[in-house]
Amino acid sequence: MTGRAGGAIMEAAGLMAKLRAGAMAAVLLVFAALSIWAGPAAAQNYSDGYKFLQAVEKKDGEAAMELLDAPGSTVINARDVANGRTALHIAVERRDMTWLNFLTQRRANPNLADNRGVTPLMRATQLGFHEGIAALVKAGARVDEPNSAGETPLISAVHRRDIPLMRVLLEAGANPDRTDNSGRSARDYAMLDGPQSSVMTEIERSAKTEGGSRGSGEVYGPSL
Repeated sequence: MTGRAGGAIMEAAGLMAKLRAGAMAAVLLVFAALSIWAGPAAAQNYSDGYKFLQAVEKKDGEAAMELLDAPGSTVINARDVANGRTALHIAVERRDMTWLNFLTQRRANPNLADNRGVTPLMRATQLGFHEGIAALVKAGARVDEPNSAGETPLISAVHRRDIPLMRVLLEAGANPDRTDNSGRSARDYAMLDGPQSSVMTEIERSAKTEGGSRGSGEVYGPSL
């Protein structure tokens, strides 16, 4: 009886294993079928904004133009739902002046920040993308727009000790005394290198130039 009972148990266990394997195979087949069906459906449900960002990412000018020229289109300022990046962020990231100029000509907003508070101008500053900075400033980028840490593009340029970049920002009106979340300004950070440092000298030169311009402006007109 013991041998027969053991055999029966072994047979039952084998049957259960086969049933489990069959059930698992059936479940996998169902998932595969759902995936095949859902793939095209999901692709069809992508927003125009998503498609536009993908077109910019892939440098697909034809697809981008088609989406931009659609009636009532607002895709020029579409933002990635995952990170908040815009098409201008994408162009800046790859230092692509062709696309950057195209996007600004189509009125892309240069002051839209990503989820970390980084605007295209701030990202261009972080990358040392001088030509891109000049184009963004020309397109109306706010030069003192801070990131989530309160850091302005000028503060970032001072950290980089990038004099030409500082000059572009200062000439565009960047405020060297605007502070970040720690309470320090671009002038404060420049002073850490010493009052005779190149970064401090550039800030002082800019201040004198602005002061001279204002002073020269006051001499025009009749004396009262």
